[in-house]
Amino acid sequence: MTRSLAAPSAAEPKFLTTDEVADRYRTAASTVRYWRYVGYGPRGRKVGRRVLYDVAELDRWDADQAGDAAA
Repeated sequence: MTRSLAAPSAAEPKFLTTDEVADRYRTAASTVRYWRYVGYGPRGRKVGRRVLYDVAELDRWDADQAGDAAA
């Protein structure tokens, strides 16, 4: 699954699951869960029993990471 840093299209969901975030960052879902546990990575929100990640938050985190890499 390839994603750009552009704003989400009408077809793209506003929230992603842990598995979808893992696909976006080409890592395991367990890594995304660990990031959440230690307070690293994009912020997720608990909705019922699931953790969902706002695409805008993922884009913000991507931009922060790009800024840190440039410094």
